Amino acid sequence: MPAGQVGHRNRILFAAGALLGIAVFLLVFGGSSLDVTNDAFCRGGYMEKDIQQHYAGWLFYRESSTTWPLCVADSINAPDGLSVAYTDSIPLAAALLRPMAAALGGTFQYFGWFTLLCYALQGGFGALLCGLFANGLAAPLLGDLLFVTSPVLLERAFRHTSLGAQFLILGVLYYYFKLHREGRYASAGLFVLNLVAIGIHPYFLPMTYAVTLALLLEHGLRTRHWGGPALYLAADLGCTLGLGWCLGLFYGTASSGGQALYGYFSMNLNALWNPVGVNGVCYSRVLPVLNQVNGNYDAFAYLGLGILVALPVALVLDRCRWLRRLREHWALVVVCSILTVFAVTNVITANGATLAPLPLPEVLIRLFSIFRSSGRLFWPVYDLLMLVVFSALARLQGKGSVAAVAVLVAVQIWDISPAMIQRSDAMASAQTQEAFPSALQSDFWEQAQNYRHIASMDGIQDDALHLALFAADNEMTTNDPFAARYSESQLTAQRQELSDELAAGTLREDTLYLFAEEGAFLQAVEPVRGGAWCGRVTSGDGQSCWYVIAPGLQDAAFDSLCVAYDENYPLRLADYTDGLWNRGVLDETKQTVCFADAPFTRRKLEGATALCAGGKEYKITNIDDHDPGWLMVTLEIEDATVLWDQELETKSCRNFM
Repeated sequence: MPAGQVGHRNRILFAAGALLGIAVFLLVFGGSSLDVTNDAFCRGGYMEKDIQQHYAGWLFYRESSTTWPLCVADSINAPDGLSVAYTDSIPLAAALLRPMAAALGGTFQYFGWFTLLCYALQGGFGALLCGLFANGLAAPLLGDLLFVTSPVLLERAFRHTSLGAQFLILGVLYYYFKLHREGRYASAGLFVLNLVAIGIHPYFLPMTYAVTLALLLEHGLRTRHWGGPALYLAADLGCTLGLGWCLGLFYGTASSGGQALYGYFSMNLNALWNPVGVNGVCYSRVLPVLNQVNGNYDAFAYLGLGILVALPVALVLDRCRWLRRLREHWALVVVCSILTVFAVTNVITANGATLAPLPLPEVLIRLFSIFRSSGRLFWPVYDLLMLVVFSALARLQGKGSVAAVAVLVAVQIWDISPAMIQRSDAMASAQTQEAFPSALQSDFWEQAQNYRHIASMDGIQDDALHLALFAADNEMTTNDPFAARYSESQLTAQRQELSDELAAGTLREDTLYLFAEEGAFLQAVEPVRGGAWCGRVTSGDGQSCWYVIAPGLQDAAFDSLCVAYDENYPLRLADYTDGLWNRGVLDETKQTVCFADAPFTRRKLEGATALCAGGKEYKITNIDDHDPGWLMVTLEIEDATVLWDQELETKSCRNFM
């Protein structure tokens, strides 16, 4: 086909594919998210809470002072600041749209339009990719439906908004096959896709660059000319790193943090045929939900019934051709194998079992933990498996190819349609914040709006993302580590400085102090209780709580969700669990409980003969303080787990007289 006709066909394919993507987006999600003043689904937490993190990062950045590099929100990780790349707020979009948001004023969210663009580009590049393996327009556009209804895309859209940019993978695969056929290695489109990836989410970089590297290696070995490919790769990498620097990805020391290392978010060996998504969303009408362990849920990679049935048939019927292609695309096979091994990790899991936790040097664990959600790196292989099936069916003679692809797509969409309906219903219900109430329901938070800083003194606060939105709405700074990355060492040093001040009786009047652990609160509160309201604040359902020191509010009275710290403040078991203890109860006998050692706890237990809860008394037979930081109390009780989450009082010997 002449070059002019090829270009014309490609333009039609791209435009038509983009329209398919837009149609699927509107069918599933509707148009409510395209209203930039509608942030209900962001605040409520569509499907799960991650989008609250994305939106909070944007709110913080929008109100931050203009700095260089871009996208650094000085109110996050205060006082150092943090790039909103680490709140998954799509830094490239944030930087480009901040002037528009400032001009318009009021509420402004871009996550709906970004996701619509992702679907459009997924359709455009999917059609181009299918067009490389099928003639005409009908078969490529039918095949494109496999990609615009991809379960992985559907699973990530609005949940991990930036990871909805699956078009980056389809785009680099398209350029890989196109340039490989043409005997070329360089393309402006491929260059730009690698560049844009860092501005959307760094997790795409190892995937897009792996495919790019495969193209360059195959071209270099075939032509015996390495200078051009090396220069192209160096220029692309240089520009990518430059854009990353401009968007603040290398700002400060946000290189640590998080709750898991490499191996936790591994890809289960059942991932390709396990249809379970987040919050129990099922992507199949036929296949059963299978067990997972650890963070396998983040490696979701269900292929769909149509692909699963057709894949082995396609490989067997056309095995000679596939063997030739494996030799021809040897470097792509190598990088895909590496990505797969990295996704599976050294913690090999199948269904609900860990088969083989293979030891790795600590230095490699730390290095690989840069991309600790390792299961995501399987996505290029995932798309290639879909492409393998499509290309096999597209080679059938005459109209048989179109009919075969049509049947494949029909089975595929029929199978995953329950998930599409569930996603649609979730977006519809997410339009009212009442469906996702904030835990910050006490009238205490109305007074708390007057502080300038929120100081998280330990751990990660309960409902940290609603707390982050609260801080952003009220132009407060926060050091609460709600971002995906932060500097653990700086946070520890800052918390120690604040703790030393409290121990010396010094309060920062513009700072609200929050504690996640009651023991840490009880250790800190005594020297400053006269100058602040101190106590426990809970959510309406009791699922979340904060221990607070609120300077200047010592004479305030709050609602029943608040329990002031005074001599009537109740005791609670320490929420401590390890191999021997279960939420503060010694598993071996279930008669010994532990409390965090603090002056208040010692006063309560001094001379006590019994613990009281729910109208019952449990005699104290021993108090042991030999383990620093803990007070262990043995009771006459059959099973002390009944004391979990109970408010406890003590009874002294004079009460018995």
